[in-house]
Amino acid sequence: MSDEQDGQAPRPRYGEYAPGQEPGQAQPPVYGQQPPVYGQQPPAWQQQPPTWQQQPGWQQQPGWAPPPKPGLVPLRPLPFGTLLGAPFQALRRNPKITVGAALLIQGIPTILVTVILAGAVYFLLQRAINADTSDQSTLLAGAVGGAVVLGLLSIVVSAISSALLQGVVVGEVARETLGDKLTFRSLWQLVRGRIGPLIGWTFLVSFAWFVAIALVVAIAVALAAVGGSAGIIGAALVGILGGLGLIALAVWVNTKIALVPSAIVLERLRIGEALTRSWRLTTGYFWKTFGLIALMTVIIYAVAQIVSIPFGVVGGMLGGIFAPTSLSTNDPSSFTQILVGQLGVNVLSSIVGAVVGAIGSVVQTAAVSLLYIDLRMRKEGLDLQLVRFVEARQTGQELPDPYLVPAPAAPAAPSATPPWPGS
Repeated sequence: MSDEQDGQAPRPRYGEYAPGQEPGQAQPPVYGQQPPVYGQQPPAWQQQPPTWQQQPGWQQQPGWAPPPKPGLVPLRPLPFGTLLGAPFQALRRNPKITVGAALLIQGIPTILVTVILAGAVYFLLQRAINADTSDQSTLLAGAVGGAVVLGLLSIVVSAISSALLQGVVVGEVARETLGDKLTFRSLWQLVRGRIGPLIGWTFLVSFAWFVAIALVVAIAVALAAVGGSAGIIGAALVGILGGLGLIALAVWVNTKIALVPSAIVLERLRIGEALTRSWRLTTGYFWKTFGLIALMTVIIYAVAQIVSIPFGVVGGMLGGIFAPTSLSTNDPSSFTQILVGQLGVNVLSSIVGAVVGAIGSVVQTAAVSLLYIDLRMRKEGLDLQLVRFVEARQTGQELPDPYLVPAPAAPAAPSATPPWPGS
């Protein structure tokens, strides 16, 4: 029986198309079908793009937006590389404040103290050399005592100038982070009320370490005074172990209290509150804080040593230039020439060292200030407050200082009405 008789459509013969199919209509692929020959058009089912590519707006979704960067650093938690590089950028962004403050507050006072100290030492030594033999020991003792007093005076001046510079740099870095570029007068008005606590903190830390060192030395001297080999051995052990212990303690404590100046200036805290604040912020980030401070110290020290190399070479050549036979002949004039030349080189070296040290202090203080901001971003969400402050300022609104920690809200007073009916 044929297909036509059964009422079914006739089967297409070889080379013919099925009924209802046009010659150009593509057939779906059969499993195992050979791919098209090179140069031929693929079947129609292969020419249709996938559905997901035809959806409108798939590539029109908004991408990730970077955090705003109105000033020195982006307003987000900072990676370690940014903490290392941004302090040097702070020098270039506002050099009148950073470099100028370094030279004015720390560089010039250090240079003046160095010149005065060198002149006083030269005068006292000249007086002792030209005096009679019977009076030389007394005058030399007076010269040493005067040098010690002037040295202590230089330490005091250095501590005060360091505190002043810390306050200015901390305020400058905080404002540069928000995109502000203040004048020195505006910056001084911002931080001048915090200079007293900064100076007090500097002297407090210096006094604490002085007492700790004096205690170890006193114990070692007391053991040595007992006499005998046991006392000497005990004094040596106390000196060695005590010195190593003080070094380890200094590294740990100084790392934990590194953020105290930033908290004093930006949050306007008292010394005790700032100490507690720094201790809490560095908890969990000790090695990051220590690594940043250590790397900055190594970089600044290396630069200072490179700069001081020429002065050391010149100072070592002075003996052979002025009086090559002064060591074999007790000629006072030769000794005076060497003394004058050596003092001159030391003064020049101290001046250059003071300039390099002042700029290094700016870089290191800026690094610690940025670390303080970074830790507050990570622990307290300070970045959100800074972004809110910048956006409000752009719209003309005024918000309080974002670095100030708001006071805790007072507990709500109990309501006189019952919370629900019938109670």
